[in-house]
Amino acid sequence: MAVPAADLYRAARDRLAVGEPVAMTSVVATRGSTPQKAGARMLIFSDGQTLGTIGGGCIEAEVWAEARKLIKRQHSELREFVLADDPDQPGGDVCGGTMEVFIDVLKPATPGPMIDMAGRIRVEGLDVTRVVGRTRAPEPGA
Repeated sequence: MAVPAADLYRAARDRLAVGEPVAMTSVVATRGSTPQKAGARMLIFSDGQTLGTIGGGCIEAEVWAEARKLIKRQHSELREFVLADDPDQPGGDVCGGTMEVFIDVLKPATPGPMIDMAGRIRVEGLDVTRVVGRTRAPEPGA
C-alpha cells in the first residue's frame, strides 16, 4: 500500500534516532509496463520489515534482498530490475518492463561536537571551551 512520503521519512527518522540504519528505495525511472512509476517509495528496515510499496510481488522481493545486502555494506546504489517473465520459472515477473530503483542507505548520525547555548563545545560528554580557534579542556574545578 502506498504510504505518504512524510510518514516514510518520519519512520526513517525514528529508526535512525535509535541507531538503526534503513534503506529508502525509490523508483526513479521506468520503461514499458511496470506496477509502479517513478516516485514510488518503500522503506526497508534493517530487521527486514517494510513500509510503503514500489510494486509488490517479485519486484519488491528483489529490491528487498538487494537493500538488505546494501544495508549491511552501508552503501547506496542505483539498480535496474527487469520485470520479464522467465518461461522456466512459474510465477515470475510478467509486466515486461524495467524499473530503475535507487536504494539509499541512511545511516545513523555519528556523535560529534555539539555547541550549547553558552558557546561551550561538548564532545562525547567532555565539556571543552573554545578559545580563539583552539580548544582546551576546562581547568580542574572550573
